[in-house]
Amino acid sequence: MNKTVKIIKVGNSAAIILPKRDLDRLQAKVGDVLTKLDTDRGLELKPYDADFDAQMQVAREVMAQRKRALRELAK
Repeated sequence: MNKTVKIIKVGNSAAIILPKRDLDRLQAKVGDVLTKLDTDRGLELKPYDADFDAQMQVAREVMAQRKRALRELAK
């Protein structure tokens, strides 16, 4: 079901107001950190996962070190 959310000004930034139902669905509460993903369909919000973030950082470092080999494999 499509619902609208309101964008409000917070200092020099902007924020959206999420209803409690949406926060419950995200398993989030005020003060929690969410992960914002840019997808082909728009933006996606997910609960923050510190373990996943750490794994992705290691993967980025390996990809940076092995950039040339990965480029050759992609051919």
